[in-house]
This record gives sequence, C-alpha cells and structure tokens, in this order.
Amino acid sequence: MNDSELLSQILNGNMNAFTFLVNRYQKLVVHITGRLIQRHDELEDVCQEVFLKVFQNLGKYRNECKLSTWIATIAYNTSINYLRKFKKGDEVNPDDSAALRNLTEYRSDEFEKADLHHYLRAQIELLPVQYRTVLTLFHLEEFSYQEIEQITGMPEGTIKSYLFRAKALLKEKLKFVVDEDSLKLVKEISNEK
Repeated sequence: MNDSELLSQILNGNMNAFTFLVNRYQKLVVHITGRLIQRHDELEDVCQEVFLKVFQNLGKYRNECKLSTWIATIAYNTSINYLRKFKKGDEVNPDDSAALRNLTEYRSDEFEKADLHHYLRAQIELLPVQYRTVLTLFHLEEFSYQEIEQITGMPEGTIKSYLFRAKALLKEKLKFVVDEDSLKLVKEISNEK
C-alpha cells in the first residue's frame, strides 16, 4: 500500500492503517529522535508524542514533500522542543565544546575489531546534537540536503558544514583504532540503515 492510499484510509477512520503507518515509519522516528534524546525512557515518550502529532495533523499534510520527510520534520521539531523545554537548551548547542572534549579515547591495543560497530555508534552519540542529527539524516536515513533543510530548517550550507565537521571528528577518533583492513567495515557500518 502506498502512502497516499494509507493516508486516505487513516483519514476515513481506519485505525489499522494508522498502526501500519506507525510500523512503517517507527524506525525513522526512533533514528531521528534517538540522536537527539539519549535517555531511553524519554525517547519512548517523545516518539509517542511524535506519532500523536502525526495523527493529529494528517489532515494538514498536503503532499508538498514525501511523507517520510514530513514525519521526520515532526520528529526533529518535537525532539528539539523537548530538549529546549526539559533540558533548558543545554543539549541543543551544535558547537558544544564539552561534547567534543568528552569523545571517548581508546588505545588500539585495547580495541578489538568486534567492538568497531559499538565504538562507532558510541562516537556518533558523543557528537554535538546537530552534528549527529545531520549525520543520521544524511547517511543512515539517506535524506538529500534539501530534505534535511526541510526537516531541520537549517540552511543547506550549515547542513554541509555540520556534516563535514561530524565526519572529520569521527575520522579523527577512528584513525586510532581502525587499521586498513577495517576501513571497509567502517564504510559498511556508516552506510547501514
């Protein structure tokens, strides 16, 4: 069932169709929200709020962008608003030098290849909130720059800058733990959905 048929059924009162929509876009919402809100109990609450807002606003969706972009925008804005309201904006600063200083240091002799996936994910989680958001939207969710601009409201140049900085920070951290044979694995990890 395509998105327009699904929306039509939901707007006609079919709650099973809404459950289908939630299942289809749950991973997207968790990816976006999870990059911004890192406590599991808070994450669940915000994801529920996102889908509540999606349901309440389905009648306002005008097909001006893909449904996934529209839902991602709601997820991003809901998460940012949550952080501003309950975290007093502490986690919203994209240039948070404390977050950059806290990137985990590993020595290569303590690092096993099996831990590469975990290490990479941990390093992404330690990036400033805007960096990890843009990185997630571009590489994991495969949104275009224009779609990320619609979702976040950031100018395209800012998106490219944050993406460049995020990659540079990750590359710097990975050079201490990744040998040449593992570079292929790093590419696979960063490209997986």
